[in-house]
Amino acid sequence: MRPFDYERVDSPAAAIEIAAALATHPGPATQAAFLAGGTTLVDLMKLDVMRPEVLIDINLLSDSALGRIELLDGGLRIGAMARMADAADHPAIKQNYPVIAQALQLAASQQLRNMASLGGNVLQRTRCPYFRDVSYTNCNKRIPGSGCAAMNGFNRQHAVLGASEQCIATYPGDFAQALIALDARVELVGPDGTRVIPFASLHRPPGTTPQVETSLQPGELIVAFRVPAGEWTRRSLYLKVRDRESYEFALASAAVALSIKDGAVDEARIALGGVATVPWRAADAEAALRGRRLDDAAMHDAAEAAFAGAATRQHNAFKVALGKRTLIRALTQAATLEL
Repeated sequence: MRPFDYERVDSPAAAIEIAAALATHPGPATQAAFLAGGTTLVDLMKLDVMRPEVLIDINLLSDSALGRIELLDGGLRIGAMARMADAADHPAIKQNYPVIAQALQLAASQQLRNMASLGGNVLQRTRCPYFRDVSYTNCNKRIPGSGCAAMNGFNRQHAVLGASEQCIATYPGDFAQALIALDARVELVGPDGTRVIPFASLHRPPGTTPQVETSLQPGELIVAFRVPAGEWTRRSLYLKVRDRESYEFALASAAVALSIKDGAVDEARIALGGVATVPWRAADAEAALRGRRLDDAAMHDAAEAAFAGAATRQHNAFKVALGKRTLIRALTQAATLEL
């Protein structure tokens, strides 16, 4: 791990002031990073993948509004400094937003869930071995323009949706699939003030600039997540398929939320994980279900629509069939939930 300076702050304003000043000082911009749980950041610093010159410790903000979980008339508000374990075990989330509780419960180990913040969780970076091993010099995420070793390397874990000729690295998170499926919004605060954006706008697909992973501005901090209320939130679940049952990233996953009226699908919300470069909303699959009875034909059509644009490589082609089966299984389970 490389040397770094350490700053501890007790307010969002103080954190933003330091980060903004470092980003704009004369000469090469000083790299700064916010430190919350550190469960991803510290690992990447040890691997020499991330090299922040300054760490801004924001853990004191856990005692503020940034650490609260609130069930409001318009839905759910989750502070970005709330810990994964707190949200996974929160009675109101488990009852009214089970897809969120399950996505968090199936992520990482209990020890990591106790430490990791929700804001940090959605910003976790890919587990692509070519990104995390600096002995590989051809990784466009680390070294723009250097190429992508995964294209013709070992790519079993890599994305079949949302990839580009520059990068096929998979987004590894679980919580983000629940948020994007439920049309969550993100509260941000930065040097230019506050703004609220759709969660779907937070992550950027690789395109020609895979090193630019989010739409966050320099010095901008995630404050909270807003999840709207809806008839579909209680009939929701998260299904995760992985190589082993505990502490493993998804090969394929599905976040599903349904509203069923008079035996037909009135509203469907679907997100896919383990198969895409960013948290992936399967809008075509949702459209294939609306107004139809949730029978085998409808679920098959939804699964086909979800993966119609898939592009496979040598080792990850199995993810298309696995992803379809995962989605069908999730829809089947969601349809039979007792509310």
